[in-house]
Amino acid sequence: MSAHPAAVLAEPAIAVPKQDFRNAMAGLAAAVNVVTSDGPYGRAGFTATAVCSVTDDPPTLLVCLNRAASAHPAVTANGALCVNTLADAQRGLSNLFGGKTSMDERFAAAQWSVGVSGSPVLEGAKLSFDCRITQTQSVGSHDVLICEVLSVRHDDEAPALVYFARNYHGLPA
Repeated sequence: MSAHPAAVLAEPAIAVPKQDFRNAMAGLAAAVNVVTSDGPYGRAGFTATAVCSVTDDPPTLLVCLNRAASAHPAVTANGALCVNTLADAQRGLSNLFGGKTSMDERFAAAQWSVGVSGSPVLEGAKLSFDCRITQTQSVGSHDVLICEVLSVRHDDEAPALVYFARNYHGLPA
């Protein structure tokens, strides 16, 4: 990823205070995802709202992962992941995968199958995007993982879970 030419020529911007940015982001609704990986470097997972579509040709997502996260070494070394978009009934998994709980405890709390990439696919998830990581770009404290989608599962009947204004909200199917 390269900087936009205008960004290179622009005058330095005044830094936005971190808390102002966080407060503004609280006003941006986002799907709640549990991102999982398994492979030679171990099984790992984390909660993420920083996930979005890049292109449909080839089907590609981006996932942002804090380099300080306990899941970071295994996820990036395995080179594969599954973005499991949570259904409303799975709120507890978000907190479990977003906390300091051990990886064994996180995965014991739900039922899983194995995706094409070898990553755990959450049973009952609203959506699951099984992916291989094709590129990584470091930005600030996070790595932006560019992920080619290998397979998709979806449950049209499951209500979706979103995070907005620092709270969970269910959306009807």
